Amino acid sequence: MASWANPGSRDLHLDLRERITPGVRGARELLLTALRDAVRSGRLATGTVLPPSRSLAADLGLARNTVAEAYAELVAEGWLASRQGAGTWVVNNGGAAAPARSRGVRTAPRHNLMPGSPDVAEFPRNEWVASTRRALANAPTEALRMGDARGRPELREAVAEYLGRVRGVRTSPDAVVICAGTRHGVELLARVFGADRPIALEAYGLFIFRDAIAALGMSTTPIGVDEHGAVIDDLDRVDVPAVLLTPAHHSPLGMPLHPSRRTAVVDWAQRTNGYVIDDDYDGEFRYDRQPIGALQALCPDRVAYLGSASKSLSPVLRLGWMVLPANLVEPVIAAAGDAQFYVNGIAQLTMADFIASGNYDKHIRRMRLRYRRRRDTLVEALGRFDIGIGGLNAGLNMLLTLPDGAEPEVVQRAGEAGVALQGLSLMRHPLAGPDVPQPDGVIVGFGTPPEHAFNAAVEALCDILAASGL
Repeated sequence: MASWANPGSRDLHLDLRERITPGVRGARELLLTALRDAVRSGRLATGTVLPPSRSLAADLGLARNTVAEAYAELVAEGWLASRQGAGTWVVNNGGAAAPARSRGVRTAPRHNLMPGSPDVAEFPRNEWVASTRRALANAPTEALRMGDARGRPELREAVAEYLGRVRGVRTSPDAVVICAGTRHGVELLARVFGADRPIALEAYGLFIFRDAIAALGMSTTPIGVDEHGAVIDDLDRVDVPAVLLTPAHHSPLGMPLHPSRRTAVVDWAQRTNGYVIDDDYDGEFRYDRQPIGALQALCPDRVAYLGSASKSLSPVLRLGWMVLPANLVEPVIAAAGDAQFYVNGIAQLTMADFIASGNYDKHIRRMRLRYRRRRDTLVEALGRFDIGIGGLNAGLNMLLTLPDGAEPEVVQRAGEAGVALQGLSLMRHPLAGPDVPQPDGVIVGFGTPPEHAFNAAVEALCDILAASGL
């Protein structure tokens, strides 16, 4: 006898076929042995809720009293626990050495100031649920099948309208391809450009892109960065098919790409038949004036625009978008496997409604005010220290430049105090030459903590800087 499919209840597989086991007789003993073995082996972990006795008895073809008595005996032995209205669940593995189960659990820091994340406690849950309901109610049946490899047309239309209105992107839904975040977009473009030549990156930038490209068996080469952003002249010294930039708000140094260099990189792309990858990672969050428009608007035929919901809503949505030059759309789709299987279709429909309903704009405006207040609070609190505050009044991160040699001590003290932040050196390309400055610094993600914990996180950061003698 075996149980594994139980309509209307929890499923539980138990193999009760006769086995050679001394002293085991009858269905009740077989059930007791099977349950003990399942718990002892670790297959039923502590906290696992078991089916009601009536349901399991029906699955196994046993009398309900037989299952109820077995549950009661295992409760008495300490294997299970039971409470009226709460059911029966596993509490003990019998002291045996059950297989170790790694759940990837890490000790959470007391204060999370890591860059790259919004305040996910402010995720607009009610509005998102409402959009999901509307999207599913209005979706055609074919929306529940694998469709256009570029992504759901509803989302591509909504993204094209939003980017044109808010970021100045020149596009149509046909040029929009939905991806599973910016890193995924970079991987797809890297596959298209091939492994024959490296892709150029800024000497300081997100290491996840370097790692993603390296994981594909491809290479990258750095170009310099100074107070005006990426040094575009360096592109004439390397043979590359594309360069990845953060032109609106450099990551992590914080400056915008100078207007003359925006023009220069477009000229380079046109002259060499190269491409610019415009990573607009937090373009909506400018606090002192209107955000700088997307570089893509200068030359849609040579600039691939990348954006996502990771900084505006949550990275776990795995929702990103590319606006591609027309001749890259089909190659990118082919690199993705010619199928829209990597982004949840219902999430796409929901995001389309969320944008079209105006709730995305409302959320961005609300969070823009909140992050501006946080940045102002942080700047004021840090004013008494011997540090520099780099970059625009924008984004979710702040670069603190430190006296020479101070970065390792600050990072170590932060770790000891349970404060998560990131050293600037991690963002430096390993092939960056001696002509690229190597300042000490830390990157503080002031958007990451929940609102109620922000002031305490700032105080903890100030304590670390004070203890470091800054």
